[in-house]
Amino acid sequence: MGMKVEQVLHMVGGAGETSYATNSRLQEKAIFETKSIVEEAVREVYKTVLPESMVVADLGCSSGPNTFHVVFEVIDIVDDQSRRLGRSPPEVQFFLNDLPGNDFNSIFQSLEGYEEKLKEEKGGGIPPFYVVGVPGSFYGRLFPARSVHFFHSSYCLMWLSQVPPGVESNTGVPLNEGNIYISETSPPVVVKSYQEQYQRDFTTFLESRFEELSFGGRMVLTFLGRTTERAPSGELCQLWGLLAEALNAMVLEGIVEKEKVDAFNLPFYAPSIEEVKAVIQSVGLFDLDQMQIFKSNWDPLDDSSDDYIYDNFISGENVAKSTRAVIEPVIMRNFGEHILDDLFSRYAKNVAKHLLKEKTKYPVFVIALKTKM
Repeated sequence: MGMKVEQVLHMVGGAGETSYATNSRLQEKAIFETKSIVEEAVREVYKTVLPESMVVADLGCSSGPNTFHVVFEVIDIVDDQSRRLGRSPPEVQFFLNDLPGNDFNSIFQSLEGYEEKLKEEKGGGIPPFYVVGVPGSFYGRLFPARSVHFFHSSYCLMWLSQVPPGVESNTGVPLNEGNIYISETSPPVVVKSYQEQYQRDFTTFLESRFEELSFGGRMVLTFLGRTTERAPSGELCQLWGLLAEALNAMVLEGIVEKEKVDAFNLPFYAPSIEEVKAVIQSVGLFDLDQMQIFKSNWDPLDDSSDDYIYDNFISGENVAKSTRAVIEPVIMRNFGEHILDDLFSRYAKNVAKHLLKEKTKYPVFVIALKTKM
């Protein structure tokens, strides 16, 4: 397959109608949902270390406004905490990390506007802060040893460093026929390949961050998972399954080549909370300080907590838009740009039909980790 995830996996850039910046409300909701956990972690780091300058990294920052919510949330907490302790606030250095294909330009272009807004809210006095972009994969080292006080990552760790090597047999025959992720029809060897790739990647992630965290440092990680025990089940299998259905329908109509769909698999894995804990335990470098699971509606514009779908067609469209903003570059790379509109309009209809049966929600995991003393 030879798809270099580093080159292709990035959210749709710019600020247009299909851009990630315009379609990242799902991810924004998670940032508000995790606010108290982030606040507690940052306060603890500050009280433990009392740094004169503090280094914070947002891993997988993407190109929308969400990364600035995090930046300003941290500034706010640090400012408040230092006042409480009667100290002058530290300077804060922010590292915004994402893969090289990310639209870093749009981040830096919007920074000024956010800064102005913050100064208005705070009446002018905000601690000095500096923002730097760091291109590269977080499945490996990104920063000097012992240099970072706080790591934040939201909606990123379910993306793998690569498509698991075991989803094609040695003869090059695709084993996951008709699927783009694990599903009920995936052979056990495919499921196992995905699980092992996840374990390798998350292990590498934790080991790399351990090297980079300074004394007393902490991390808050938010990512999608599954609440079911079996890997080929759960909400994300359904979500990607409905996209596979749209692709397979296009195969039957001769619009897309069957071989292309059979050979295409997503570098993605939604772990169970047991799997997450197992990796943390086997790595043995971190204590799990806090863990929360919350549910987020598939439709990012639906904020209700009931099981009622108000308009399944509109919801289908909304889900298709937010999924497209995330996955378009990968689809384009494999199937070409010409299928995008058709594919996502079919996908929206599939989602609409699915939502009539059940209002589906994403399980979102939030974990706070601190280094073992």
